[in-house]
Amino acid sequence: MSEISRRAFLSSAAAGALARTAAGEQQVRTGSRKPNLIFYMPETLRADHLGCYGHPLARTPNMDRLASQGVRFEQCHVQNTVCGPSRCSLLTGWPVHVRGHRSLYYFLHEDEPNLFRYLRQDGYDVFWFGKNDLLAPESFADSVTRFHPGGGGKPAPNPWPMSDPHYYSFLYGPGGDRTETGDYNCVQQAIQVLERSERPFCIYLPLAYAHPPFTAPRDFYNMYKPGDIPPLRPADLPRKPNFFEAIRRTRRLNELTDADFRRMQAIYLGMISYSDWLLGELLAAVDRTNHANDTAVFLFSDHGEWGGDYGLVEKWPSAIDECLDHVPLIVRAPGYKQGHVSREIVELFDVMATSLELTGIEAQHTHFARSLLPQLRGEPGDLKRAAFCEGGYNINERQLFEPDLPKEDAAQIYYPKQHLQNEHPETITRATGIRTPEYRLVHRPDGISELYDLKKDPRELNNVYPDRSYAAARESLHGQILDWYVRTADVAPKKRDPRGFPKIQGG
Repeated sequence: MSEISRRAFLSSAAAGALARTAAGEQQVRTGSRKPNLIFYMPETLRADHLGCYGHPLARTPNMDRLASQGVRFEQCHVQNTVCGPSRCSLLTGWPVHVRGHRSLYYFLHEDEPNLFRYLRQDGYDVFWFGKNDLLAPESFADSVTRFHPGGGGKPAPNPWPMSDPHYYSFLYGPGGDRTETGDYNCVQQAIQVLERSERPFCIYLPLAYAHPPFTAPRDFYNMYKPGDIPPLRPADLPRKPNFFEAIRRTRRLNELTDADFRRMQAIYLGMISYSDWLLGELLAAVDRTNHANDTAVFLFSDHGEWGGDYGLVEKWPSAIDECLDHVPLIVRAPGYKQGHVSREIVELFDVMATSLELTGIEAQHTHFARSLLPQLRGEPGDLKRAAFCEGGYNINERQLFEPDLPKEDAAQIYYPKQHLQNEHPETITRATGIRTPEYRLVHRPDGISELYDLKKDPRELNNVYPDRSYAAARESLHGQILDWYVRTADVAPKKRDPRGFPKIQGG
């Protein structure tokens, strides 16, 4: 979009918002047509790195505008801090322990429910443009109308020699033009659907940005100055889990400087601004194709990113902290509240329950997600709600571990991560976390547990788990985790088998 057209587009936002409210309420709430759905999902997007979530530098005008036209959920938390498990929860409304979706190698099968299948069965076309890490191969046939994995564009090279400590840091050089990425291709395919589709549709855009390596198209790469980045969470804090130090050592991150980590954060912000630009292209097409009054737009992510905080990069399967589990959730639905902020805790899998109620579809499986339609109407959320997150593997669950790589593959950027998991499985043990407005507790039966007083320590720097003065809070939070596990331990199918013995023919 040119600068002139962008200004015109933004200047028309207020008038367009009023028209959307009146027309949308008439069209959607009277049931003349079921609403279309767009799920815009940048990967690895932290909530606190958007302008509308309070970041002092982030230039995210389209995400911020979407929030002004819909509802922004201040405290949305994921069920797992790795992409595959988080996405499986997103589409089912299940915590990952319900069916063992805790790894990158076990996705939703045809005997399991998912939101896209419900939509397809109700007459929707489901268009999927971007990576998978969600459905097993046999589940696509009855859940997705058209799938394209994205791709395209020339990836930025790793500029460092293997002997340099920056090699495994994900700190890469700039990419090419903004139209030369796989994400751009995915958004263009989504725009084609907007221009041509006549049936109710769902567009799912699981994009690659802002996942590391830290790189961005040329005109976004240097958008932010490392010297302007706010202070990062420091490394080498006491009473942190053992994988903090192990990741820093194996990736040689402990040999980098604060300036290196600030550079990562600066490029990460540039990646987010690029994703914001793509959202602007998509929203312009929604308006241009007259879909603003019949289409609900969701913005969310599967998990966050350390991006230099704690001297770390990427994420870790058994890590549960604010950098990783707190993601943005913004929903603009025609006929619903505009400019509202819901400050109470919600969970990412609530997107499933919300989408089903928006489209008038009744779930045929037991789930634990909650519809957010009350908040979309401007009503308060549940002040007492807590969010739960799980991660890690048992030492005997080798099928879940990422495969170890031989030394001859040491040039692969993920070599240290995969080798560490297999060589030291004690760094990737099971973990369960609870997040309330006041506290975060992470329980690791085989590792260091964590407790943070979020009123005093919102950046989660001081682990007070062993502090006796927090004994009552610690006991209460452990009790809530136990209650949650009991309530969500499994799900029973809806069908009922006959009691007694069947009649045997010819016996």
